[in-house]
Amino acid sequence: MPGVISRLYRGDIDIDFVGKRRLWYGLSAVLMVVSILGIVIHGLTLGVEFKGGSVIDFARTPGSSLEQVRESVRDIVGHDPIVQQAGPNWRITTQSLDGTEVSAVQKAVTQRFGVPQEQVSTQVIGASWGGEVSQKAWIGLAVFMIAIMLYLSVAFEWRMALAAIVALVHDLVITAGVYAWTGFEVTPATMLGFLTILGYSLYDAVVVFDMIKEVTAKLGTSAKMTYTQAANDALSHTLIRSLNTSLTAILPVAAILFVGTTLLGAGTLKDLSLALFVGMVVGTYSSLCVATPILVTLKEREPKWRALAKRVAARQASAAKAAAAAVRDDRTATAAVAAPQNVTITDTKRKKR
Repeated sequence: MPGVISRLYRGDIDIDFVGKRRLWYGLSAVLMVVSILGIVIHGLTLGVEFKGGSVIDFARTPGSSLEQVRESVRDIVGHDPIVQQAGPNWRITTQSLDGTEVSAVQKAVTQRFGVPQEQVSTQVIGASWGGEVSQKAWIGLAVFMIAIMLYLSVAFEWRMALAAIVALVHDLVITAGVYAWTGFEVTPATMLGFLTILGYSLYDAVVVFDMIKEVTAKLGTSAKMTYTQAANDALSHTLIRSLNTSLTAILPVAAILFVGTTLLGAGTLKDLSLALFVGMVVGTYSSLCVATPILVTLKEREPKWRALAKRVAARQASAAKAAAAAVRDDRTATAAVAAPQNVTITDTKRKKR
């Protein structure tokens, strides 16, 4: 195993990513179907900032548990509230409460946990404000996608722009599916994480596309490899760069997600780091196994590259025939040399008899 890793880092191993495109397409299709099912069946758990509601914060006291906090306000609000640890505090999220209900919750927390009523902070967010936040988030995402399409179309070409956008949508759907199946809340911090992973995934795809553009620009009518082979070669050369970049980015995010949220109980860190962690892993996969194969599939339809593929196939077939003929000639020559020796040996034996 260490030898394989060493050869991989030296670039001695070529992985046929493009040749296995059906495998990657199938895997991505399964992941997206599972993610869409999660979104349809469970839906996304929107935070109070998007759907409106009330938030009650108070300091954690020794011996208080999540279930105790939930029980203390359940009868007042009429449903099971969302209770989370937010650093040294308990955070209760409920539907929108009026002034009387807020006061009742404060009194219940004070009596149950001994927290002074003035230290129980409350915040009421209206549904209209939450709807405005959601609208702005969608507008920001749409503007981002349009800007990316324009930039890639100018810097590279429309096929690369289309492949990159498909990979970005792929990353978003799968990340949203993880949130749907796990039930994690979608907050403004989550939206920031989504936009961050889009930029990260795009960066990785642009690095690969730039190398493909550089390699395929040298292909002429007498080239010995097709566009597919050249793209796969370029992908193999950028593989280590992509893996190194991904690892150095994922490790600190994983530390925030698994250590920071466990030890500190920081809700905002969890919302942001989960989106980043899932998005970076999926983004690395999509830039290698989704964006590039889609680009190659689109480019192979161009007459220029179809003609080149036919010429390369004809040269390879001719070379294979020449190699086969050379092998036959060698066998014939070997048989011709061996035949007289057998006759001589037989004649000698007859004379001795």
